[in-house]
Amino acid sequence: MTQRLVSVWQPFFLGAGSRQAAVDAAVELEELGYSRIWFSAGFDERIPARFRELLDGTRSIGVATGIASIWHTEPAEVAALTEDAEKAHPGRFLLGLGTSHAVLVDGDGARYRKPYSKMVEYLDALDAAGLAPERRVLAALGPRMLELSRNRSAGAHPYFTTAEHTAEARAAIGPDRLLAPEVAVVVEPDPGRARAIARQYTAGYLTLPNYTNNLRRLGWTDADLAGAGSDRLIDAVIPWGTAEQVAAGLEEHYRAGADEVAVQVLNGGDNTAFPADAFRALAGYLQPRPSL
Repeated sequence: MTQRLVSVWQPFFLGAGSRQAAVDAAVELEELGYSRIWFSAGFDERIPARFRELLDGTRSIGVATGIASIWHTEPAEVAALTEDAEKAHPGRFLLGLGTSHAVLVDGDGARYRKPYSKMVEYLDALDAAGLAPERRVLAALGPRMLELSRNRSAGAHPYFTTAEHTAEARAAIGPDRLLAPEVAVVVEPDPGRARAIARQYTAGYLTLPNYTNNLRRLGWTDADLAGAGSDRLIDAVIPWGTAEQVAAGLEEHYRAGADEVAVQVLNGGDNTAFPADAFRALAGYLQPRPSL
């Protein structure tokens, strides 16, 4: 990558009450210079139409699934959707794939077996359907999945992790693959309020072994992971403060090797409201410039 990318990761785009509200927000992000919009594809059998609606309603900003679960979607349908988006909007749609979590797949983990092997099978099926590796990235955290993202996709989209992990991911995937971590932030200068907002977000993620195991690999302790996280963990995973301070926290990921940071602004769990003011303020410090 020759130019860093500043992107947006926001559940609002799936949860927005209307197509027009989602498109209006996407248009503003495009005008502010953000490169790409990431959001979850949910857990239905089909990737939501919202991804295509945003592509159709904007001119140049990229749109990516962050992520599409390989347990809930069929490779042939996903490949066809991706190819259709590529024909209509060349270079603007990126398929992010992930193994999700046992509790979200079947509740008790009975079906959630060998997620790495499942991903290999899914990628084999995408290859058979003719989907080029450069049209997809993997939600990779651990060494094996990072290696797979290097060998069989355009790169990696880690989620809920630290700048230290970004450095390890860059070393694992090499210099020529896209590294686009999601980074949640709180634009709030008061420490108590900022960490309280952050903990509304971390409480759920710290119950999921995929994330906690990754953090333990990085040296975080059970005490750090207890409840909704220690102050030290919150401060490492979620930059908070003024827009300038948050931007400085995001810079740590670029210095660690990220090509693209997908910024998720936390606003107390309200996915029906788009935090436009925060993205406007951050744009002033991050100076996003689209370069997909």
